[in-house]
Amino acid sequence: MRKVFVWIMFLFVTLTASAQKVAVKTNLLYDVTTTLNLGAEFRLAPKWTLDVSGNYNPFHFKNDKKMKHWLVQPEARYWLCEAFNGHFFALHALGGQFNVAGMDLGIFPSFKNNRYQGWMVGAGIGYGYQFVLGKHWNLGLEIGAGWIHADYDKYECPHCGEWKGSDKKDYFGVTKAAVSLIYIIK
Repeated sequence: MRKVFVWIMFLFVTLTASAQKVAVKTNLLYDVTTTLNLGAEFRLAPKWTLDVSGNYNPFHFKNDKKMKHWLVQPEARYWLCEAFNGHFFALHALGGQFNVAGMDLGIFPSFKNNRYQGWMVGAGIGYGYQFVLGKHWNLGLEIGAGWIHADYDKYECPHCGEWKGSDKKDYFGVTKAAVSLIYIIK
């Protein structure tokens, strides 16, 4: 799946090479959760951009806690003024895999006492604002809501491998939250 993500990124860069602006970014909220992330945004038209972000967390913490996952989140944005400046509305999709244990995140009944391993897909809408900080730097804020479908296996405890069964869950709520530091290349 990671190879597919690399090819998709290459395709977007190739197709939008004539765009007037390209930006790279990191979501500081993901950084706080030790999730490595990188995004790229391409101007497609004066008021339209395409944002693609990839997120990866390979870490295992003390006391059998882990929030291992990878996530890809493409997003189309419509800007009310001009691309990379001011208010925008967005439509995003997401997909990835997860292996979470020993944490209470509120999404599943009990991440704290069990381990959940599976995949997810979803979509949502968002609203955001970008502040121009300088010629090449912006600060972006965004919140998004929508739906996520997860298909997963549940295991007895965070560190053991005793399988308790498979299940599915649909989640409706926040699907994106970002405070992004953005560097505009062109």
